[in-house]
Amino acid sequence: MTISSSLLLQNPHHPFQIQKHPHLLHHIYLQPPPSITLSPLPPPPLLRIRTKNLLPCATLSSFSDDNEAAAETKANANEEEELNEMAKAFHISSRTASAITVCIAVAALTLPLFMRSLSTAGLSVKTRALGYLTLLSGFYMAWNIGANDVANAMGTSVGSGALTLRQAVVTAAVLEFSGAFLLGRHVTSTMQKGILVAGVFQGKDMLLFAGLLSSLAASGTWLQVASFYGWPVSTTHCIVGAMVGFGLLYGGIGAVFWSSLARVMASWVISPIMGAAVSFLVYKCIRRYVYSAPNPGKAAATAAPFAVLLGVTGISFAAFPLSKTLPIALLQALACGIAGAFIVSRVIHNQLGHLLISESERLEQKEAPDLQNMSFLSDIAGPKGAQLEIVYGVFGYMQILSACFMSFAHGGNDVSNAIGPLAAALSILQGGTTGAEIVIPTDVLAWGGFGIVAGLMMWGYRVIATIGKKITELTPTRGFAAEFAAASVVLGASKLGLPISATHTLVGAVMGVGFARGLNSVRAETVREIVASWAVTIPVGAILSVLYTLILTKVLAFLV
Repeated sequence: MTISSSLLLQNPHHPFQIQKHPHLLHHIYLQPPPSITLSPLPPPPLLRIRTKNLLPCATLSSFSDDNEAAAETKANANEEEELNEMAKAFHISSRTASAITVCIAVAALTLPLFMRSLSTAGLSVKTRALGYLTLLSGFYMAWNIGANDVANAMGTSVGSGALTLRQAVVTAAVLEFSGAFLLGRHVTSTMQKGILVAGVFQGKDMLLFAGLLSSLAASGTWLQVASFYGWPVSTTHCIVGAMVGFGLLYGGIGAVFWSSLARVMASWVISPIMGAAVSFLVYKCIRRYVYSAPNPGKAAATAAPFAVLLGVTGISFAAFPLSKTLPIALLQALACGIAGAFIVSRVIHNQLGHLLISESERLEQKEAPDLQNMSFLSDIAGPKGAQLEIVYGVFGYMQILSACFMSFAHGGNDVSNAIGPLAAALSILQGGTTGAEIVIPTDVLAWGGFGIVAGLMMWGYRVIATIGKKITELTPTRGFAAEFAAASVVLGASKLGLPISATHTLVGAVMGVGFARGLNSVRAETVREIVASWAVTIPVGAILSVLYTLILTKVLAFLV
């Protein structure tokens, strides 16, 4: 006999999950009884149900195997959990996610064998083996940088809807690798950045080698833990903590530049505060001069080229100065900014021009709001309907541009956290002088870029979700305000030589946008988790580095 599934679905305590079909009425077939009554139901008979997951049928003879079956099912679920999460994030099948993971693993294990750094003539078998281990450690660190730090560039774009997760990952993969490969050559070893006093380790090359390798492994370990839980931590702080821990244990107090460490710790407070303050002002300017305009769409189309002018001019002057003469460099940067503004203006009007014209005609008779009685901090209601679509369309383009630049710059700058210690360790293996300037080989730069892209593809979605969705709700205007503010602060601080963390700055910028909408718009629980992860980054990196160095020095003493 048949019973309509709609009746059974009204019972919230029914033990089975029924999948509705949009067109067909599902039925459940009971075996055996030939009839049904409305009296209290006895224990349910065996049911044949077509569900998403087939449920095991329990009988008196099978209860003895239940625990083993449950344990096996749980083990299989744990093994497939990560691949299922990756598949869901990118809307791909689990088989495709498995294939991507296997390809990355095979490439990571085999490519080092063909790199020039291991094929140098005259290297012994032990040296080649240690070099292979060093390259794997550098890849592990770069992988975790991609899994954690790339969210600085793409998190807000995904959270606001300007880019899908798949688009963000593909875009970031290209730009991160390009930045690492094209701009990473200036990278030197971590020692030369003012963290460790190189002279303390003069004549202790293998000890320094062990410390560099352990610092990479320790930093990668903590970053992997942070990425698993979706915590955006600073990779720079992590490698600094690892190097400091090694230096203190094996070189003493005099092996550490304490002033550099103090500046790094000060940036925990400076970075998020500056990011929050600038993003707060940027977002308030958008609400004051765009949202409250008589024609918000037209105001957004006018403001976008101006923002591009400022951004491109600042980027060209700070990151890519074309001349050593200050006035000429400023004029060249301004010319680049004007060219960028013109291009963006043309793109916006080509894509949204018809909407701008129609909305302008519709709003001609509308009275303009009284802006004289509005303060800068007033809570201004946003546009609606077609006007809102135009504003979001304009700032969607703007946010994609800002995300692309941050991704390119991040690949060129933060790859040093993996490639710096890696290049220094390889140099020691090949007989280089301790503390000498390190020249980064091209294949090592490409190796670091590949590691960042691999980590981004496999685990990057975790931290992207935290920055883009869990701190505060983001829209294209809010996402642009956060990214533009973070990029401005990082560029300005880099030009002035101030120690600023890109991760901390962007998290602070996202919080600043939330504060501009009211304190209740920021999720306090997420912020507390992020701040706690910041506080323990340097100590955990130091402890893990000391532990790994103890183990590695004993292994090297046995092998070498």
